[in-house]
Formats: sequence, C-alpha cells, structure tokens
Amino acid sequence: MKSYKELIVWQKSMVLVREIFRLTEKFSKSELYGLVSQMRRAAVAIPSNIAEGYGRRSRKEYTRFYSIAYGSGLELETQLILSKDLKLAPELGFQKSEILLSEVLKMLNFMIAKLNARR
Repeated sequence: MKSYKELIVWQKSMVLVREIFRLTEKFSKSELYGLVSQMRRAAVAIPSNIAEGYGRRSRKEYTRFYSIAYGSGLELETQLILSKDLKLAPELGFQKSEILLSEVLKMLNFMIAKLNARR
C-alpha cells in the first residue's frame, strides 16, 4: 500500500467527518463552542490519527495511533448519544453518522487486534 489514503478505514472516516460537519450545522448556535466544536474535533481526530500512525511505519506506532483514533471514535459516539438525547437535530439526521461511526470503530478494532496478535 503506497498511501494511508488507500486504507478503507481512512476513507470511511473521512466520509464520517463530512457527515458530522453536516449534522452539527443543524445544532443551535449556542452549541457552537460546546458540542459542535467537540464533535468536529473528535471526528477529525479519527482519520488524522490513522494517517499519522501509517506514517510512523512501525507496528507499535500503528497500534498506538489506531488506538487513539478508536478512542476519538468512542468520544464521538458518546457525544452523538448526548446530542440525540438533547434533540439538537432531527432523529433521522443522526442515523448516517451512527452507522458510519459503527463501521469505522469495527474496522479500527479489527486492525488493532490484528496488529496486537502479531507481537
């Protein structure tokens, strides 16, 4: 593989980022520096850490950065749950983000487990 951009998990996480930006545009302006900012930061951290881990070129570093990306995904999941509970956007608006995030988390979990098994 020549680039992190070829990783399906990176590609899917980039779609997730765009979806989170679209979703949070619907939130109240009072959340701009609260949940909107936190959710966007957590979403952006996922593909960013996948790319950084790929660039480090060692199994230990891959695992560390993929684990950070996974943690950011769990952070985003919590924020999605809270946003949904607070009805910050229509319920249907959350579905695509939740599905994408679930897929990304499963892929990251698989990658981390596979890298850990090689030790």
